[in-house]
Amino acid sequence: MNTLNDTSIAKNLLEKINLFKKSISLMEVCGTHTVEIFRSGIRYGLGKNINLISGPGCPVCVTPDEEIEKAIGLACKKNTTLFCFGDMIKVPGDQETLETAKAKRNAKVKVMYSPMEALDYAEKNKKENVILFGIGFETTIPLFCSVIIRAKKHNIKNLFLFSAFRLVPPALDALCSSEEIKIDGFILPGHVSTIIGEQAYLPLVEKYRIPSVITGFEPLDILEGIYMLIEMISKNKHSLKNQYKRAVPFEGNRNAQNVIKSVFNITDAKWRGLGIIPNSGLLLNDNYKIFDAASLIDFDIPEIKDPRGCLCGDVIKGVKKPLECKLYKKVCNPTNPVGPCMVSSEGTCAAYYKYGR
Repeated sequence: MNTLNDTSIAKNLLEKINLFKKSISLMEVCGTHTVEIFRSGIRYGLGKNINLISGPGCPVCVTPDEEIEKAIGLACKKNTTLFCFGDMIKVPGDQETLETAKAKRNAKVKVMYSPMEALDYAEKNKKENVILFGIGFETTIPLFCSVIIRAKKHNIKNLFLFSAFRLVPPALDALCSSEEIKIDGFILPGHVSTIIGEQAYLPLVEKYRIPSVITGFEPLDILEGIYMLIEMISKNKHSLKNQYKRAVPFEGNRNAQNVIKSVFNITDAKWRGLGIIPNSGLLLNDNYKIFDAASLIDFDIPEIKDPRGCLCGDVIKGVKKPLECKLYKKVCNPTNPVGPCMVSSEGTCAAYYKYGR
């Protein structure tokens, strides 16, 4: 493509896509793709036979209630300040959010734009325990790694990481092995892929024989990715293709991968809606264990059930769409979110609410 804004190319791609009449379900894994598919009108230009399913590509959304409760508990501890990204402050736990805990229980919570802010604060406030609430996929994890490495280098002992990171490929494996949903092809995330590269998806594609395309974020990128999938499906072929070659090399970012390996060990982790997925989370390894916020958790977390009627878990795994939730718009909206899918700007429910017809 010579220009990413050429409407004639977009129209041509859309016409080619809509020549395909077989009913198929394609999952866009990334929340940014979900938003752009809505915002650009792609969803409404496709034939009704092409069902686009939003996947678990929103890190805020997949963080389970138990970890929200742990973050709230840590923020409420004496002489403690918790740093988190803006979306996390409004995610409901069992009875409250970090925002309401700040207002009602004097929890010290600071919204950060970069994890480096927590490091700077810890250096200047050595009598406080500073908790860094780490969420995100492979794209953001290296930045948190750099903060922990610097903390060790500068002998900062009052900074702690509460790790709620998640790894994308194991989640896709869990989706493919589930009998709840039929996925005919994956629109794979662009940002995550810049770190892990094409190579990370090859075992998945071969194991499940599922067509998959790493895709960029411009409307033409997405249309081309969908067309590449349909070409494979129409020929009954499965392979991994890279539409986003201008940003995603086959091997990914080796430096970022090595930094992650130097700081973390891979572990099993719970995802909202998907349950415990093997090898999908990260814990600080022995070299950095002194920074693990788990050592500060001296309170119990009760068993937590999803809010009555909330379908966030089913939306995340693509079993339901927001319109099928009885709470959607009537009770749950961006100013009164019942579940995290309505909180995050990358959440499926938020995208439906803002851009859906």
